[in-house]
Amino acid sequence: MSDPYASRTPVYEQTFEGFGTVRVLPLDAEADAAVIHRWVSEDRAVFWGMNGLTEQQVAGIYAHMATLDTHHAHLVVRDGEPVALLQTYEPEADRVSECYEVRPGDIGVHLLLAPAGPGGGQHGWTARLVAVVAGYVLLGLGRRRVVVDPDVRNEKAVDRFLKLGFAPGPVVVLPEIDLPDVYLPEKKAQLAFLDREILFPG
Repeated sequence: MSDPYASRTPVYEQTFEGFGTVRVLPLDAEADAAVIHRWVSEDRAVFWGMNGLTEQQVAGIYAHMATLDTHHAHLVVRDGEPVALLQTYEPEADRVSECYEVRPGDIGVHLLLAPAGPGGGQHGWTARLVAVVAGYVLLGLGRRRVVVDPDVRNEKAVDRFLKLGFAPGPVVVLPEIDLPDVYLPEKKAQLAFLDREILFPG
């Protein structure tokens, strides 16, 4: 089967024996809107904050994000199949900066995994995808620490990050953002951090 994403240049890729090649691609707001809309519309993605939006609205959000220097969206693809939506951001340009002391070298990450499909339930699936994301932001971008801020009610996501080596930080309340182009409701979040030295010592 041909890879529909083969023509796109990845910003990072990693191959795992017995698992395949995982590539991190810049998100194409229009071309990827149908896939992303399907994922964010599922009940399990309620904490992503896009339930109820149309495909056009989702495309518009990511088209706007593409104009920013501080927030970026990527499609994570494994052997031609989309497996995750990755968003990275500069914490000092985000509301999370009001809730913790940002260090030089910090980078914020939001990660939405695709619904489990063929192979999605195999052992180590999530760990490998997170390893690729960590490799991209910590090695590819040269950052020193990853910051995540899942909703405290999203116990599955919080537990996943902690099991993968993230250190828990404080529970904080991210303030409401109400701008012409962006609206984000107040969110109670569990901060967690992953230092580069934990995964890539020396």
